[in-house]
Order: sequence, then C-alpha cells, then structure tokens
Amino acid sequence: MRLLDPGARQLAYTLEGPEGAPVVMFSNSLGTTASSWQPQADLLSRHLRVLRYDTRGHGMSGLAGAQAHGPGRGYTLAQLGGDVLRLLDALDIETVDFCGISMGGLTGLWLGVHAGPRLRRLVVANSAARIGTAEGWTARADQVLAQGMDPIAAGAAERWFTPDFRARVPAAVDGLVGQLQACDPQGYAACCLALAEADLRAELAAISVPTLLVAGREDPVTTVDDARWMEARIAGAECVELPASHLSSVEAEPEFTRHLQRFLE
Repeated sequence: MRLLDPGARQLAYTLEGPEGAPVVMFSNSLGTTASSWQPQADLLSRHLRVLRYDTRGHGMSGLAGAQAHGPGRGYTLAQLGGDVLRLLDALDIETVDFCGISMGGLTGLWLGVHAGPRLRRLVVANSAARIGTAEGWTARADQVLAQGMDPIAAGAAERWFTPDFRARVPAAVDGLVGQLQACDPQGYAACCLALAEADLRAELAAISVPTLLVAGREDPVTTVDDARWMEARIAGAECVELPASHLSSVEAEPEFTRHLQRFLE
C-alpha cells in the first residue's frame, strides 16, 4: 500500500486499474481494512480505477487524534469524511463513485450530505443514518481500551455472518476476525466514538447523487428497515436486499458485486 502524509496522519491506500478510467472508491467497516474489498477490486479494476484506503485508526493508516483518555479522545464523522476528501485532493481526483459498508457507508452518507459535488454515485451497504446508540458505542470504546481487542473479536463472527456462512467458509470468517484482532485499540475506540455522535437522520434529504442502498436480510446491526427508511428520504434512492448478515459484500459477494457493477454502468 502507498502512504499519504507518512506519520500520525498517514492514510494507507491502493490505486489500481486503467489510467484515465473513472474512479470507484471503497471504504471499510469498523474493525476491517481495505483488503476486505479485494474481490470487488479484482473484478472492477479491469475497466475502472479502483481506490481503496484504510480508515483512520485501522490497518496501516495513522492514529492521529486518538487519545486513550480525556476530552477529544475520539474521532468525528466529519474527520472520517475529511480524510476521503484529503486523499482525493492529494491524488488530484475530482469525482468518484463511492462505496462504503457499515462505518464506511456512514462516511459515504456524510460525503453525500456535505461534499455531494465530489460524488458521481453513492453505494451505502449495511449502514444507517444513525447506527446504534451513543451509550453502546461509548461502552465498547471503554471496553477495548481496558481489555484490548480479544473480547470484541470473540463475538464478531456472530455479528458479521450468518451461521450457514460461518460453517461453509470458515477461512474467510477467520481472516476478517483476524483483521479485527489486529486493529489498534485506540484507533478502534476512536472510531467507536465517531459512531457514538454520528447522526445524519435530519440531513439525508440533502443527498442528491444517485444512491444504491444495500441491506442484509439477516443483519441484526443495520437492518432492512434502516435501509428502507433511508430509501424513503433520499430522492431516487434504490434499495436491494441480499441473503446475508452485516458484511454482505463478503457473505453475498457475487450478488453484491453484480448489483454494484449494474449500478456503476
């Protein structure tokens, strides 16, 4: 991976595909990295420019702004969205098709509200305008800072995937859980605190770019109802349901990628 602004503010990214082709940008979920989009990148980079990055506090990206204790110890959704704009500006990319899942999807919603001219199309997967509760996210941040990533990783497979997928493809499940275990507790906690305050419910109507919402029928975290609620408030939005839990881009990869390709055509 390449590094933008090496140091505490660094963003790790990959850019592949034909020079001059339209750019599609992928944003990872909480606790995973840019590598979670590998199947989509392998296919789309044949004819599109594919930009992936590790969200701040994840993978090889820096921990800037993550403090273990005290005021301002967490990130904000505006900072996560601002990192996207900083990377696009540095690469001299004016507009992208943006695809994010879970936390990455909420980052995409923020961009749609606050930086719409930088987007051609927006794909928001397994996400919501408000994910969970402030109390829940704050408690999770405190837990990982006190106990590390192992307790969170222990229950991740059940949150992310259906029992059938866990039984059929254990290697894929173990790989994603391994990414979570490797996440820096301070970076993970800081992103939890960004989610604790993130609430775009009153602003969704400002999104004017073509939007595809993807929901997992078995997702207990961001439900089909959450996606349908957004569909009703984003003009012209389309919603598709996939046979998956929370990480539909992995569990239902062929269907997910097929819908993504169709939407980007």
